[in-house]
Amino acid sequence: MTTTAAGPLSTAGVRRPAAHLLLAGALAGPVFFASAIVQMLTREGFDITRHPISQLSAGDLGWIQIATFVLAGLGGLALAGGVRRTVTEGAGRRALPILVGIFGAGMIAAGLFTMDPENGFPAGTPDGPAAQMSWHAVAHPAAATVSFTALAVAAVVLAVRCARRRAVYTAIGNGAAGLVLLLPMSPEHMSVQIAVNGLVAFTWTTVLALSLRRSA
Repeated sequence: MTTTAAGPLSTAGVRRPAAHLLLAGALAGPVFFASAIVQMLTREGFDITRHPISQLSAGDLGWIQIATFVLAGLGGLALAGGVRRTVTEGAGRRALPILVGIFGAGMIAAGLFTMDPENGFPAGTPDGPAAQMSWHAVAHPAAATVSFTALAVAAVVLAVRCARRRAVYTAIGNGAAGLVLLLPMSPEHMSVQIAVNGLVAFTWTTVLALSLRRSA
């Protein structure tokens, strides 16, 4: 069964499996932040004003955040598959699924490449930065940067697509999301800014997935 919907996210030739992929993509953000918030509230010594969410992957309970990253990344890959199956015409139809797929793969890599214990977390870790960064602690921010940059570009691509279809408010929303994700990091407020970027990124992926499911 196929349907066609009008609007900035119009779809063509939609098949039922795409709905399941989009649902998985929509759940990635809520799962990520539900896990992260519970950990932030329960793990001793964690302070969001000093420690980025990724720091939760350090220590004996770090496997929880590692699994959270991987699950979110798999959700991003599912969303990419859903986008490929639903956005089959118009501007961005080729670029969007690739960019969203890079985001998902980057999230998985960011989870597997863990940060080092530092700045007093996990509890018992000396205060201050690690004396020498491990290779995986170097790879982690690189993977995260690639991931979020790809998603920012995807948001800009979708903004252009919506603007061409004269969906002004949707275009502005996507453009704003892309701009936030592309802003340079502030050294003084990096951990908070990373959390805000994550919230914007996963809100965007959830809204995109639900919008495509509804239009399909």
